[in-house]
Amino acid sequence: MADVDEILMMCEERMDKSVAALHENFASVRTGRANAMVLDRVVVDYYGIPTPVNQMAGIKSPDAHLLVIEPWDKSSLKDIERAILESDLGVTPNNDGAVIRLPFPQLTEERRKELAKVCSKYAEECRVAIRNARRDANTDVEKAQKSDGLPEDDAKRAEADIQKMTDAHIASVDDALKKKEADIMEV
Repeated sequence: MADVDEILMMCEERMDKSVAALHENFASVRTGRANAMVLDRVVVDYYGIPTPVNQMAGIKSPDAHLLVIEPWDKSSLKDIERAILESDLGVTPNNDGAVIRLPFPQLTEERRKELAKVCSKYAEECRVAIRNARRDANTDVEKAQKSDGLPEDDAKRAEADIQKMTDAHIASVDDALKKKEADIMEV
């Protein structure tokens, strides 16, 4: 039975990682408020090395619609500004020679709907990953049944446990999506 426990554990681990990745993706999607996590995916070519902005500058949020980026190396200001312009943040940086200000305007209804679609796409990718983990675990259970002589009752019980796990993870994805969409659509 230890083999089945191992299969269940590996399956749950993969599903948990998928949900964690979804939360990271959601954190990088902009809502109506300025959030430093939207810069997590912005990478700057810093002396030939791709470096995330948050590793080369201090990021502050003095109010709900403004981020201030203060690079530790002032010579990298132009590179950071260029990377932000090339990203799909939809924000134009203001460089005053010492810091970069990112004013986040109120989102239009159209932009909110686009962001909600992006979140839906992330959620669907997560659901697919969870289902793939379920399929692989069920395949492992079938292999254990054929090659290791796992009793049919144990195999059926394991498949039921895998399905319960899948349902729970997909429900958590749906909840996270509802919360994120509500956050995005909030004016």
